[in-house]
Amino acid sequence: MYTGKLKDDLLDQLFGAIMLLEDLDECYRFFEDICTVSELKSLAQRLEVAKMLQENRTYREISSRTGASTATISRVKRSLNYGADGYKLVFDRLSQNS
Repeated sequence: MYTGKLKDDLLDQLFGAIMLLEDLDECYRFFEDICTVSELKSLAQRLEVAKMLQENRTYREISSRTGASTATISRVKRSLNYGADGYKLVFDRLSQNS
């Protein structure tokens, strides 16, 4: 069970709501309402940056493909190396579903 520094009742409610979504269409509908376009694009960009870092792509390649700044790439790399292993969890599950 996650016990990290982010845990609180509001986030529990948010993540519980996300877990109720049943398909891609529902995800689009919910996230369009709850996030700005910019916030969603930023989250999607970070996921792609993480994927490319896992593939050992260079910062230049990643920045060119995603438009991410080197600061963003560094933050994502730090999360991959020292974070809560959330990216790893998602990538492992995505590879099992492919």
